[in-house]
Amino acid sequence: MGELVFVLGGARSGKSAFALKECEISKGRKAFIATAEALDEEMKARVEAHKRQRGRQWESFEEPVDVAGLIDRIGAAYETILIDCLTLWLSNLFSRKADIPSESARLLKAIKEAGGTVFAVSNEVGMGIVPEGPLGRAFRDEAGRLNQLVAGAADRVYLVTAGIPTRIK
Repeated sequence: MGELVFVLGGARSGKSAFALKECEISKGRKAFIATAEALDEEMKARVEAHKRQRGRQWESFEEPVDVAGLIDRIGAAYETILIDCLTLWLSNLFSRKADIPSESARLLKAIKEAGGTVFAVSNEVGMGIVPEGPLGRAFRDEAGRLNQLVAGAADRVYLVTAGIPTRIK
């Protein structure tokens, strides 16, 4: 059984940097699972910049939808896996009208069976304004449910605010 570390925070809060720093102190092979889809030039540039920042100690995988399947395939080969981020993954599922509760359950099962430590990064979306439209509210609600599910299953949970991590579980 692997360990799950959940890192939560607002946009640009420093959550990804914190997760990377925590992962880098671990020994063994490291996998980075990027859930973003580089659909435009700006996003492609971001992806490349993030790859350069991570350095050569990481093996990178880009998987916008089937993160559970990817972890099932690679989980045994890595001591540390970092998923960045669950909110983008959820957005990808949402846009494809996927069964989110089923996919969330698959993801948690894959994480727990991975063997090593899995860090999952997500945005805290419940501290902002209530979205104006029904689509925004539906997404916010799904993100809140996903975050509660992952936090409940996690061995450790951190909330990062303005670059300062606070362990909350």
